[in-house]
Amino acid sequence: MKTNLKHILLVAGIMIITSTVTTFAQQRRAGIKGGLNVSNMYVDDVDDENARYGFNAGLFGEIISTEAFGLQAELLYSTKGSKFTTSGIIDQETKFNLNYLDLPVLAVFKLGKAVDLHLGAYGSYLLGANITTSGDLGSGTDKLDKDNFKSFDYGLVGGIGFNFGPTQVGARYNYGLAKIADSNTARDIIGNSKNSFAQLYIAFNLNHQPE
Repeated sequence: MKTNLKHILLVAGIMIITSTVTTFAQQRRAGIKGGLNVSNMYVDDVDDENARYGFNAGLFGEIISTEAFGLQAELLYSTKGSKFTTSGIIDQETKFNLNYLDLPVLAVFKLGKAVDLHLGAYGSYLLGANITTSGDLGSGTDKLDKDNFKSFDYGLVGGIGFNFGPTQVGARYNYGLAKIADSNTARDIIGNSKNSFAQLYIAFNLNHQPE
């Protein structure tokens, strides 16, 4: 099952890259993007108490494009996870790091040429997991067994983008719907946690045609 999901995401990624290249001849938006991830894990309610800072980077391309509406797909490397700190007698910071290949598919509602509203869903494949520590007890990085975590994550996406010629600056929120843990060991540590992450990004439309 995990292998099938990996193959599905790989095929989808190839299709997006192909679509992105094809759009250069079709006057659709296509290009590169990247930015900041502010991630956390939640069980019932989302909060930013243990936010971890990371990044996202990759490709985007419109599959459908009109003056008022578009359907956009992306392929992103995205870091997620959470941060835990202890203070007092012992000061220690621990970061739980999850690295994913994200595939968002978004409906784009174009409010003129200046503003876009994004609404859609994402699917993700887990590439790796580790824990980094720093503080009074020392610093280091320990790789975690991926088999302890679900290979596939998915959720809802909403955001807004502001266009400045070929450049778009935007903010987005991703609300995970899948439980991360996939073993008793992982559930003992993170329970029924799910991913949540906000993104600030800058995107460059390499197919922009000056007016």
